Amino acid sequence: MKVVFDTNVFISAVIVPGGQAERALLLAWARHFILFTSVPILTETAQKLRSKFGQTDKDIRQALKFISRTAEILKPTVRLRVLKDIPDNRILECAFQARADLIVTGDRHLLKLREFEGISIIRLTDFLRMFPEAVK
Repeated sequence: MKVVFDTNVFISAVIVPGGQAERALLLAWARHFILFTSVPILTETAQKLRSKFGQTDKDIRQALKFISRTAEILKPTVRLRVLKDIPDNRILECAFQARADLIVTGDRHLLKLREFEGISIIRLTDFLRMFPEAVK
C-alpha cells in the first residue's frame, strides 16, 4: 500500500511522542506500507515546526532525517490547483505522483474531498485501524 502523510501528521509525530502520528510513522519505518513525501511537504513541515512550535534547528534536522529515511522523497512534476490552500495542493501532487492509495490527514479541506483521482483521503485514526497492532 502506498501512502502520503499530510504535513500535520509529520508535525504531530514530532510534537507528540507516543501519539497516534508517531505510531503511524513507526509503522512506515517498519515497512508496513510504503510512505511517500516530497520536498515541498518536508519544507512546510520544517517551517511549521520552527515558526509555530519553536523547535530548534537541531531537532528539525533530526526529524527530517528520520522522515527521509522512512519515506521515499518525490519531486512532483505536476502542479495542481484543486484547493485554495497551496500547501494542500502539494499533498495532492505528491499522492498523484506516487500513485498512492491513501492520503492521511487531519486537514478538513482535504478530508472534504474524500478522494482525489482514485486516492482515498482519510483521518489518522481511521488509518491506524488498518493496523490493529498499532492502536493502543
